[in-house]
Amino acid sequence: MAPVPALRKNRRNWTNIRAGYGFLAPWLLGFTLLTAGPMLASLYLAFTDYNLFSPPEWIGLDNFTRLFSDPNYIKAWQVTAVYVLVGTPVKLIAALAVAMVLNTAFRATGFYRSAFYLPSLVGASVSIAVVWRAMFIDEGPVDNVQGFFGLEAGGWVGDPDRTMPLLILLAAWQFGAPMVIFLAGLKQVPRELLEAASVDGAKPISRFIHITIPMLSPVLFFNLLLETINAFQVFGSAFIISGGTGGPSRSALFYTLYLYFRGFRDFQMGYASAMAWVLVLVIAVVTIIFFRSSRFWVHYAGDEGR
Repeated sequence: MAPVPALRKNRRNWTNIRAGYGFLAPWLLGFTLLTAGPMLASLYLAFTDYNLFSPPEWIGLDNFTRLFSDPNYIKAWQVTAVYVLVGTPVKLIAALAVAMVLNTAFRATGFYRSAFYLPSLVGASVSIAVVWRAMFIDEGPVDNVQGFFGLEAGGWVGDPDRTMPLLILLAAWQFGAPMVIFLAGLKQVPRELLEAASVDGAKPISRFIHITIPMLSPVLFFNLLLETINAFQVFGSAFIISGGTGGPSRSALFYTLYLYFRGFRDFQMGYASAMAWVLVLVIAVVTIIFFRSSRFWVHYAGDEGR
């Protein structure tokens, strides 16, 4: 016969376990129905020919082999790659530069911090993309300012060479979230180190490269990873700026936009599912590369002995 205290302890443990699962139940239900279930369904549809109006037909790897003979698919990767490789660094550089300015003590720092963060709250909305499109169209406000200063006019939205810079500019404008994270990281850089380097004759650029950047590397890694993943998934701004076409001349045909065209305009759900899983795999590979490379350039406290 088990001792009475042990029985009470077991009952209390089971009660705690049931209570824990009870609190987790809403999340588990939502995750199963809204995330895991649709993901498994799309994985199955990636190997089928499915158009929403007839039952899916198993075709094996045909959707995946078709991807690499589709010129629009290749173009979508090219556009997305340029956006990721150029837009992400531009956004992070802008965020770090403003964070360093805000890290210095001056009046109304809180106001400027909120003002610079505000675009991150509203920048991803459809309304802001509509406003930007209205500003940069032919004979829009930006076009008129360029004409006033004697610069080439004609609008950015309809020019294939200016569409990508416009979208990168819109992304960089939303630097508030990484800026706040950079600012928190800069507050952790020991001021004694900077002052000691200054006494030893180190210039501001040297202090930035040899002290600030290494101390900030974990925050830089976090922002770089997060913004890169977000850049792969850009959709709303590209859809609005291009008028839902990916144009002009496919200059805004981003990967997610082309996936949307295939799935919800052409009703090729199997093909779109294959595209979605390729994107997931590419982001997973990029994430693994980031984590593997981080051991060479990300420095954490206590790394000296490693």
